[in-house]
Amino acid sequence: MSLCVIAGGKTAVLAAAAFTLSWTHSVEKTRWEESWRWTPAGFEIVEARVQGSGAGMDPGEGAVLKDGWWVWRPRVPAQSEIVLAASGATVGGWRICADGACRTLGTEPGATVVIRQCEAGER
Repeated sequence: MSLCVIAGGKTAVLAAAAFTLSWTHSVEKTRWEESWRWTPAGFEIVEARVQGSGAGMDPGEGAVLKDGWWVWRPRVPAQSEIVLAASGATVGGWRICADGACRTLGTEPGATVVIRQCEAGER
């Protein structure tokens, strides 16, 4: 399975079916992480984690505190793609990690990032 990460008119291919997205909240300067996996239904969120709360960063329903992180499983339907908007106000943009390798995305304001399953010709 290959993921295509499209940003700024360029496509990067990641050979992974599972990945973690992370970022630092622009106001609270709090770390947020989400673990995702590809299934036949689309991208499913496995778990979300946040180090604190406030300014739109409240832990989700059923969250439990583990080692300084609020951890829960968000109830959202499978997604055909993940679209990330870059405000430029965050500390370092988005970070995607899969199979031990990480990339930083969306560090420029307005540079939309799309994550989707690659089509046959993109691999």
